Amino acid sequence: MMYLVLTAMLALNVSTDILNGFTLVDNSLHSSIAASDKRNAQLYLDFQAANADNPEKTQEWFDKAKEVQHRADSLFNYIQDFKEHIAALADSKKKVEELKAQGIDPTMHIEGNSNLDVTAQYAIVQGNGAILKEVVAYYRDYAAGLAEADAELRGSILQNLATERGWNAHEKDSCDWEVAIFEGMPVGASITILTKMQNDVRATESQVIQYLMDRTDAGDLRVNKLNAYVIPNSNYVIRGGKYSAQIILAAIDSTQRPEYYIDGQRINDQGIYEVAASGVGLKKYSGWIAYQNPSTGEMENLPFSSEYSVGEPAVTISNTDLNIMYRGYENKFSISVPGVANDKVKVSVNGAQVKQQGGLWIIKPGDGAKSVSISVSAELDGRMQPMGSKEYRVKALPKPGAYFKSGEKEYSDGNISRGALLNTSATVIASYGPDGLLDLPYRITSFKVNINGILTESRGNKFTRDQLDRLGKLKMGAIVVITDIRAQGPDGKETRLSPIPLSLN
Repeated sequence: MMYLVLTAMLALNVSTDILNGFTLVDNSLHSSIAASDKRNAQLYLDFQAANADNPEKTQEWFDKAKEVQHRADSLFNYIQDFKEHIAALADSKKKVEELKAQGIDPTMHIEGNSNLDVTAQYAIVQGNGAILKEVVAYYRDYAAGLAEADAELRGSILQNLATERGWNAHEKDSCDWEVAIFEGMPVGASITILTKMQNDVRATESQVIQYLMDRTDAGDLRVNKLNAYVIPNSNYVIRGGKYSAQIILAAIDSTQRPEYYIDGQRINDQGIYEVAASGVGLKKYSGWIAYQNPSTGEMENLPFSSEYSVGEPAVTISNTDLNIMYRGYENKFSISVPGVANDKVKVSVNGAQVKQQGGLWIIKPGDGAKSVSISVSAELDGRMQPMGSKEYRVKALPKPGAYFKSGEKEYSDGNISRGALLNTSATVIASYGPDGLLDLPYRITSFKVNINGILTESRGNKFTRDQLDRLGKLKMGAIVVITDIRAQGPDGKETRLSPIPLSLN
């Protein structure tokens, strides 16, 4: 009872000075955001200019920078929409729309700043705080992943955008992140907290972009002498195969073409040395690279030598999916012995089921398997001889990503047109993306859609008629989040996938 009385007194005594203090902090944060926007804009311009000058060196990092910009803008706008919903509950939707029409941020002019109810209503009761937690974590994990090589920056990102459990208003019980920061908070305080999140999003964006710009020079070498190197494709060659190696001059001027010599004979201008592998044993060779000294203009020679081994044929085992196996999945293997027909090859496996299907071997590890050993023997001279074995680690199937597929385009987040969003044949899919190493048959079993704070569920991979009707009423700029996506993999297990935040444009 005492707690209720104190809470009521607090609600009656959120003084004007305290609320004005929140307003001052919020205004300061907006100034910081404006400075970050200006700094980030210049970083992107510098990055774009560097990419235009040397795309071969910077394109990979510039593409990542553009993706960071896209994700940061998406999250920043989502938080802004979150703030405007609270402002509409504290004042009115009409006032919010009127201020926006005048180009004024309605979240900086809220009359009901002392209201203690509406923030918890929108964030906790309606479930929007949990969704905010997901989208913040999605951006945080992506940014931290890019900065994996910088432990200090990665730690800073994880700390600034942390979404761990916190403590409730009594500071006695552990609670969800959204409860810890929104329960019992006056509107003015909640808006300030959300503005700080926006500021952290922009600050993280700035840190990561600067890091990516620095990475464009990370692979540059500083050399003070020239060396000749031999780079073989392999130092071990099967009899009847071909030995191949490239001979290079390190730090050579690309405008000067050196000459390559092996055993006194000049070879091709690319420095590629190839010779038929005949006879078993160690093979040695030597030569030199003739190049023009940039200081004297005279031709000089750099000697080199290398060796390789030629061996008898042996078994080759390759996993056509990856070099590991997945538990509960039928892994496809191509297994052959050079010079031996497939029907003369026998495969035995320890720790998994094995069967032959066409030209492939299908190996399915058991649920408890941690490793699988493949042994191969071949019929030579009328008897079976062991040709070798190899052990593979066994792992669970990797978790795919979630995409909204409309027509030929797949969306993991970002802007989407009304036509694409309302396409009745569009589906939610689980995929490893266009660059994924796997293409496994995951089936979407259910998902939910957050439309204006209202969650509706679909028991399948398509929008329901009710969801399409609600989506059809949305205005440009509306935020739609497909969340709580569940998919069943080829191993029969169900997994929960990341949310898909979309902005209608």
